[in-house]
Amino acid sequence: MTFPLDRTDLAAIWLTLELATLTTLLLLVIGTPIAWWLARTSSRLKGPVAAVVALPLVLPPTVIGFYLLVSMGPHGFIGQFTQGLGLGTLPFTFAGLVVGSVIYSMPFVVQPLQNAFTAIGARPLEVAATLRAGPWDTFFSVVLPLARPGFVTASILGFAHTVGEFGVVLMIGGNIPEKTRVVSVQIFDHVESMEYAQAHWLAGGMLLFSFLILLALNTSRRLKPGWT
Repeated sequence: MTFPLDRTDLAAIWLTLELATLTTLLLLVIGTPIAWWLARTSSRLKGPVAAVVALPLVLPPTVIGFYLLVSMGPHGFIGQFTQGLGLGTLPFTFAGLVVGSVIYSMPFVVQPLQNAFTAIGARPLEVAATLRAGPWDTFFSVVLPLARPGFVTASILGFAHTVGEFGVVLMIGGNIPEKTRVVSVQIFDHVESMEYAQAHWLAGGMLLFSFLILLALNTSRRLKPGWT
């Protein structure tokens, strides 16, 4: 019996895992201060910022992909900036996929973190202040341990959502084998070519992966009722 997946299939799987891992790490770095600010601020900008973060939840992926493609192109403001740095343009590159994935998966990381920070309340921070803990010490010694379940949830959702992307990555990255072709695009290619056996293997793997992710997430929430 021959192995059902060929080199391009395995390359797409590896590229997808690499993209999801890097995107999740970047989102944790970028999303944590945004979520902390949203959870603590009373600024009038809170509503607009929260709305911008949540836009990928309601916008079609092709809309986000289109505007990212235009802005990162040679005549867009991001494209002109990256060209000024000598980096060229980002569309149809792995770096472009990362930028698009970070923006598209942003709410799936920021919102769980914001909920976790909000659930902490003011009391632990006040206690830390009475013990003369500085802001950074309070955040790393008090806030992060209490919000750890939120970080787990955010990491799982951010990773899983990036793995399942299609419209955004297709608009920004195109369909370049072993460079920008991720699993979702590879499945589409197999279906277009009527290669249903390969499509079944990849789609079935995605289905199993999604089920296990949701099962792990629901199990963790059931074991820890206080988790966000």
